[in-house]
Amino acid sequence: MGEHKPKRADARRNKKVLLDAAAAVFVASGVDAPVRDIAAEAGVGMGTVYRHFPTRADLVIAVFRHQVEACAEAGPALLASHESPYVALTQWIDLFVDFLVTKHGLAGALQSDNAGFEALHAYFLDRLVPVCAQLLAAAVATGEVRAGVAPLDLMRGVGNLCIGADDPRYDARRMVKLLVAGLRCGTMDA
Repeated sequence: MGEHKPKRADARRNKKVLLDAAAAVFVASGVDAPVRDIAAEAGVGMGTVYRHFPTRADLVIAVFRHQVEACAEAGPALLASHESPYVALTQWIDLFVDFLVTKHGLAGALQSDNAGFEALHAYFLDRLVPVCAQLLAAAVATGEVRAGVAPLDLMRGVGNLCIGADDPRYDARRMVKLLVAGLRCGTMDA
């Protein structure tokens, strides 16, 4: 019986490698990137990708959940590793932007499954709004960031600035940096 456990651990590790590879390819090329690109990035055959994720929607949903979890776990880790909660917040927002770029195209990939998309959206909010709230509260407590900014408002603002990020003439990251800089105490009247 013990021989099955390493296989399961290997399968979990392989799945994580595939999800990391798919996320990287989606960020670079969008959710419609060829499966062969994802397989090449992961160093596996296309059959391995299809064995884990029979449809593109399965893969996109799994990447979405994988990245939500990574983003959620990064918040407390960044807070613990930085003296400045504001720096932790700005680094977390960078990760959130990466996530949003990956999420671009998700609705199209899932348009045949509207209920599934709604469930993913609720999951996204349940996992990430509290993390943003924790980072904001820590930065407010140290006096680095003004009080009264709702975490969901900040996340929506970042999301809105990321719309159109596929236009090479538009620098979404620069605009997000301006938004986050505006959170600093003393940068403008509350």
